[in-house]
Amino acid sequence: MKIGFAGLGVMGGPMARHLVNAGHAVAGYNRTTSKAEAWATATGGMFAKTVAEAASGAELFILCVGNDDDVRLVVQEALPHLADGAVIVDHTTTSARVAREMAELASGSGRSFVDAPVSGGQAGAENGQLSVMAGGDVAALETARPALDAYSKAIQHMGPAGSGQLTKMVNQIAIAGVVQGLAEAVHFAQVAGLDTDKAFDAVSKGAAQSWQMDNRWKTAAKGEFEFGFAVDWMRKDLGLVLDEARSNGARLAQTALVDQFYAEVQAMGGNRWDTSSLKARLPGPGDTK
Repeated sequence: MKIGFAGLGVMGGPMARHLVNAGHAVAGYNRTTSKAEAWATATGGMFAKTVAEAASGAELFILCVGNDDDVRLVVQEALPHLADGAVIVDHTTTSARVAREMAELASGSGRSFVDAPVSGGQAGAENGQLSVMAGGDVAALETARPALDAYSKAIQHMGPAGSGQLTKMVNQIAIAGVVQGLAEAVHFAQVAGLDTDKAFDAVSKGAAQSWQMDNRWKTAAKGEFEFGFAVDWMRKDLGLVLDEARSNGARLAQTALVDQFYAEVQAMGGNRWDTSSLKARLPGPGDTK
């Protein structure tokens, strides 16, 4: 397929690389021009200086940018330049509201918009093992699916426009609770004088096991938080979650509390620490932060 890709950061860059490796003609754009040039040189993809250039004649236009305003700006700039009947797939984590707005806007020009946030983090993007949760027209998703398969291990259609973003909110709610529980567990083990490595071995094979425990217990115990998804981005996502909950009446007391804990981590200077840095609020022997 002829594909335009906007947003070549730690997630988008590897995703677009997988598309090139799968044989698609990919034109990559990034707000920081040097990143797009470096990506094109490294992957053999085409360098696009503007969104319009990346979108020119594209059958599929993919974006992985920062927030609602970025999505609005990129989609509005891309739409007039896309091929007739083109599909836009947005991997940005946004509000469900903007997904619905963009779906209506795309439909008005004879194109389709699929909100398709992902889970799996930078490692998932690098390894082509992302989980995609999609909202919007089923036929549009099926058109895009052969391309999305290049970097996905699972693609689930969730319902009409906005449903993908709502499902990503479910994902972030679950992660917030698990990571806070992990932080408290490590902290308790330290204060109780336990060997945290042995404690991990004792509890990680039973009902307490989780991806977060397997991948973040030992680093959190050492006060190392230089991995994966940054606190600033998690707070953005939890803000979207809590806004949606105020609209739909969901009761998210724990999520709201964890969001405030992340605000404390930011106040400690941990804006770019990964999400397991909730442990930094709960010091114990062996911590380096």
